[in-house]
Order: sequence, then C-alpha cells, then structure tokens
Amino acid sequence: MHHHERAAFLKFFITYFISVAILILVAGLFYFNQMQNHLLRMEEFSLIKYARHLKMGEPIEGSEKGYHYTYLQNKQKHIDIRNFQSLGDEFTKIIPMNHNSYYLQVFKSKKEFNERVFNLKMKIIAIQIVLLLLFAFLSYKLAKNALKPLQESISTLDKFAKDLIHDLNTPVTSINLNMKLLEKNPDLADNKIVKRLKKSVHNISELHENLNILLQEETFQMQNLNICLLVKEVVEIEQELYRDIDFQIECSNLRVRLNANATKQILQNIISNACKYNAKNGYVKIYQKDGALYIEDSGKGIKEPQKIFERSYSAEHSTGIGLDIVKRLAMAMDITIDVTTSEKGSCFILHFS
Repeated sequence: MHHHERAAFLKFFITYFISVAILILVAGLFYFNQMQNHLLRMEEFSLIKYARHLKMGEPIEGSEKGYHYTYLQNKQKHIDIRNFQSLGDEFTKIIPMNHNSYYLQVFKSKKEFNERVFNLKMKIIAIQIVLLLLFAFLSYKLAKNALKPLQESISTLDKFAKDLIHDLNTPVTSINLNMKLLEKNPDLADNKIVKRLKKSVHNISELHENLNILLQEETFQMQNLNICLLVKEVVEIEQELYRDIDFQIECSNLRVRLNANATKQILQNIISNACKYNAKNGYVKIYQKDGALYIEDSGKGIKEPQKIFERSYSAEHSTGIGLDIVKRLAMAMDITIDVTTSEKGSCFILHFS
C-alpha cells in the first residue's frame, strides 16, 4: 500500500470509527444514567413499601435486608413528599403518620444498590467493548472497499508511468552518449551552447532517474550504508556541471539503514538545487552533526520554506518536481527534513530514524 493510499485509508477508518465510537459511548452513558435513575426509584419505592408494612403492623424481616426506622416528632408543618435522599451508606425517606402528629423515617442500606449499579456498569462496558470491536472490523472493511477505486486508478497510472519511463530510457541514454561525444571535441570544450545543453541533458536525466526511483518506492530494500560515501558520489557529478561552486565536505562516517538508490536521489535533488540557485562563486557545505546530515548553501534563501516540498509551489527559484519527490522518498524511509533559510543561504537538515 502506497503512503497516500495508507493516509486515505487511515483517514476514512479513523473518521468512521471515531464517529461510531462517540455514538456508542454517548448512548451507553445515557442508558447508564437512565437505569441508575430507575434503580433509585426502585429504592425509594422499597422504602415506601417498608413504611406501609410498619403502618399496618405487619410482620417484617426488614433488618435482614438492611432496613431500619425511627420516629420523629412533628416539628414542621409540611415535609416535601419528594424527600428521598442519600445519607452516607444509606437511603432514607420521611413519611407522615397519624394526621402528621409525628413522622416515620425509614432507612435502607446502599449495599444492594451499589452492587446493582456496579453490575450495570460492567455490563454496559462489556457491551460497548464488543460493539467497538465489531464496528472497528466494519470500519476496516468499509475503508478497504472505499480504497479499491483509488488503488485501481493508481495501479493504472503506475503502469502507464512505468511504460513511459521504460520507453524514455533509450532516447535519454542516446542523448547522454552523444553529449559525451560532443564534450570530447576540443573545439567545443568551452562552447556556451554545449554547456547549456549539458546542463539540460543532466536535468532530463535527473527527472528520468527521479521518476524511476519513485516507482520503486514500495519495493525498497533497506541496508546499512555510509551516507557520506553517497554524498561524495553526488558531489563528484555536480562538480562537473558547476565548476564555480566551492564544495566543502565534512562527512566521513554516518551510517544509517536506508535504500541506497533512493537516498542517493534525495541527496542528488537537494544538492543540485543548492547549486542551481546558489550565488556566483558560492559554496555548498555538507557536514554531519549529532547524527544528522546538513546541506548548506550560499544562495539568496527561500521565501516560503514551508511550501517548497509542495508540487504546486512556484516562486522565483522554483524547485519543480525534485523536492516533491524528495519528500515522498524521505517519508518512505522515515527521514525527517528541516529547512532553515535566510538572505545568506539555506540549509537542509536530514534526520534519520
């Protein structure tokens, strides 16, 4: 599953599941409150029933069930009929007797009520867990089914892109070979047109390689490698094209577990941009620090560094598709890239997990 497919799947799954989960939890809470109120009313009715037996002088075994009572003198003209309340570990209710000359106050232990509430709570929680698991499974199935049309479209586009890249391989190789033959001609060594053609051919080759590497994203083979060696390989290529740039490398042994081809392409794109948009006779400094790789240049800086990885971003020094591919390859290998910039230049910082 591609990263964008995984992101779409997770968004659908999380949105649907959380919506249903909130509904289940709210319904469970509402049901619990309703049942708790019902149990409280039952406790009040049991006290009224107990008091009625006392008034009628019927034999009662109330003490065995946590009941007891007391008599109160009438010190008030009126007592609210809804005087049922909780006092500590007991429920109590006051009931008038003999034309309100005195009152009967009955009590009942909360033990049985607490047990019923606890059992009710456990029952609701168990049902909610079962429902959440059921809807998690349904959310997973629905998300998978919703993703199928997207996967089919992506598969079609990937096949088309692979065929296109394969067909471009022959003309790109032919252009590179002919460019090398032109460079061997001493009469054309310093020809400006040839130099411009050389850079254009290099850009075409870079784009071709970018697309080729990107389509291999899901089959990346990770290995332990010294990223400093890849830096030196990339710099050697760029030095041939940008002879006025001063390359400063302070990287000797930075070992990480990555895909070599994809990592080299990330470095190629970042370093190439650092050269393209650098100042005249500027520098590109590459060094390691605290397990991270820094690529620093002496260009004019980037106006909106937070947008440079967006494919639609365009500015005076547009980076094209290169940094968009950098972002996707970095995500595939869990590389975090930070960008700092000023009028004196920019710095790309690669953090490896």
